[in-house]
Amino acid sequence: MPAASQRDELIRIVVEQGLTSFDEPVRLASGAMSRDFIDAKRALAQGSDLRVACAAIVELAATMGIAFDACGGMTMGADMFAHGVALEADCGWFVVRKAPKDRGTRQQIEGSVLGSGTRVLMVEDTITTGGSTLTALEVVRATGAEVVLVTALVDRGDTATPAFAAAGVPYAPLLTWRDIGIDPVVPPA
Repeated sequence: MPAASQRDELIRIVVEQGLTSFDEPVRLASGAMSRDFIDAKRALAQGSDLRVACAAIVELAATMGIAFDACGGMTMGADMFAHGVALEADCGWFVVRKAPKDRGTRQQIEGSVLGSGTRVLMVEDTITTGGSTLTALEVVRATGAEVVLVTALVDRGDTATPAFAAAGVPYAPLLTWRDIGIDPVVPPA
């Protein structure tokens, strides 16, 4: 886990700059409903705030003894972390498109070329069920790369941990719903 002061700073950044509480629930990407919406892109729009998050990701992997060659995940949720961690750790970055390009190279992974022997750290901004990241994980694994860790800025519930365990990949979010002081998001049945 990140150092206590770094963790406290991340919590402050997310709560003050990225958390919006609505009177009525809004639909999340997972299909779940929540009155609390975390806009990680807005929270980390300032370079110094993004640097705090990316340094925490690199520190988390180091603390867990996990080495990686490339960092990325499903585009939009992973983009800022892929680039920031690449700068912080001097590693490769990549993003996974939702579908392969329909022109040019027709590739689904942009950035670093992944393949056998590539150790991948997968990142996401906010996670509820892990669905987008699990989709990206399969695309990455299809290259022969090894996913050594999945992390997120915030895990909004208790569903992703068992999903990643079932996929056979270590998972450790930087922050959880408890840290942010919101109710856990429960996916639709």
